[in-house]
Amino acid sequence: MTERVVGIGAGAKELATEDMILNIGPQHPSTHGVLRLRLTLDGERIATAEPIIGYMHRGAEKLFEVRDYRQVIMLANRHDWLAGFANELGVVLAAERLLGMEVPVRAVWARTLLAELNRVLSHLMFLGSYPLELGAITPVFYAFDERERIQAVMEEISGGRMHFMFNRVGGLKEDLPYGWLDRVTEAVAVTRRKVPDIENLILNNEIFLARTRGVGVLDQEKILQYGVSGPVARASGIDFDLRRDQPYLAYPELPVKVVTRSAGDCHSRFEVLFDQLKVSLDLADACVDKLRSLPPGPINQRLPKVLKVPEGHTYAWTENPLGINGYYLVSKGDKTPWRLKLRSASYSNIQVLREVLPGHLVADMIAILGSMFFVVGDIDK
Repeated sequence: MTERVVGIGAGAKELATEDMILNIGPQHPSTHGVLRLRLTLDGERIATAEPIIGYMHRGAEKLFEVRDYRQVIMLANRHDWLAGFANELGVVLAAERLLGMEVPVRAVWARTLLAELNRVLSHLMFLGSYPLELGAITPVFYAFDERERIQAVMEEISGGRMHFMFNRVGGLKEDLPYGWLDRVTEAVAVTRRKVPDIENLILNNEIFLARTRGVGVLDQEKILQYGVSGPVARASGIDFDLRRDQPYLAYPELPVKVVTRSAGDCHSRFEVLFDQLKVSLDLADACVDKLRSLPPGPINQRLPKVLKVPEGHTYAWTENPLGINGYYLVSKGDKTPWRLKLRSASYSNIQVLREVLPGHLVADMIAILGSMFFVVGDIDK
């Protein structure tokens, strides 16, 4: 390592200094998971940063290969534990594509509604926990109050609070409960009314602005190099959202608004998350209106006792709350996948830290880390 010579005080003897290696973690910071960062410090400024992953690795991709498609859904909804329904969705979409299966219209719209409610849950978690990581404790109480409201309708329909297990190849597990759409409408309306309280509390707070504005700037070139997606990419001006650009489920019939910013800093990432939350609430209302207008009908397809997916391969990607989530499914015609490769959003979003952190102070590291909106289970798989 190159030594640097500095003078201390007028006429002081020159001293040789060297960089210091600092390990952040491995620990469990808030909701993210067990992560380790290896920083090289020049004084209080970060010279290099290396994310070290693997502390939560469960070998999910190999486990997929010895589970049938019903069991795979159970495993798949756990890698991003804030987006269980969205994780399940990619698996069933890939299997349905190889099967050439047409899903009932009611199931398509119900899936879209549940995906957006799940997105709201994920965004509220980060909108509450990010200020907490910067020292602001109040917003998390507001955010969790709204999470519980949406969580109640998700739990009513699926029986689960995190791992919903409600998707099935061919549709959904069961039909919507009587009066459930009314309760969704009420929950969405109250949440929409309360969200500005969180916004006013934190977004223009002068301490929050000082900690986030101009900090952790991520340019578009780095985003494209590392495959960063979701709100982190859109905060740097990447105008891309699979719901609009390569629509699936009922999104072709919905007015999906893609929110972007140009600054690419921590504050922009937080703003994008707030605006995406509002868009998801609007989409949820549109799905409820459509479901009310649909005639009664099936919510799933009847499947054989042993489901075998025809030989072939396909790639199904979806716009998860944290970014692009993809499943590459290869089938040999058996009841289990021959290969099911997971492309998770958090993996790319965390790798770019090696480019973003150098040059910043250690005090800014937490602000940058939290604004990347990742779940470590989504990295380690």
